[in-house]
Amino acid sequence: MILNHLFGLYTHPKEEWQTIDRRHESLLYSMSHILIIALIPSLTCYYSAVHIGWSIGVGDPIILTEQSAMIVSTAMYVGLVCGAIALAYLIHWMAKTFDAEPTYTQSLELAAYTATPLFMVGFASFYPELWFVMVVGLVGLTYSVYLLYSGVPIIMHIPEEKGFIYASSVVTCGLVLLSVMMASTVILWSMGMGPVLAS
Repeated sequence: MILNHLFGLYTHPKEEWQTIDRRHESLLYSMSHILIIALIPSLTCYYSAVHIGWSIGVGDPIILTEQSAMIVSTAMYVGLVCGAIALAYLIHWMAKTFDAEPTYTQSLELAAYTATPLFMVGFASFYPELWFVMVVGLVGLTYSVYLLYSGVPIIMHIPEEKGFIYASSVVTCGLVLLSVMMASTVILWSMGMGPVLAS
């Protein structure tokens, strides 16, 4: 069943990583996980942007038009899915440096399940206060990094010392990917593709 590792990753992550390593589901299974879990932030942000309004600080909440929110949410969804696939590629590409020989499916599993807490942060947008979403986002990011550090030695079958350095390299690549996505957003917005406020 898709998402069947979700509960285990939150309650007993190391044991769940070992279960994931024993089963190694198909590439389609991992892709399905990413495609479903990436819907959470996209749909919740759409709803909050159109029906609740984002509160950045003082002043009235910022509400987008339905069409604008749909474009932003779709772009977010595509960006999240592409980001997870790109991270899996980088995990796979770096593997030989750390004497690991994973399949691309293993790399995608690691990227998919590591990104899950970060994608679950989308639920915080039901209370679209910037400070609240930032705090929940920081918690989600911290847990994603923890999952990465605990999962790399198990999924990649390498010692924990090498796993620590490998995971640190993956975190660095993830930050670079995030910077590229943010820069792309700024470029697209400056070209007139930014959000449109509801009147």
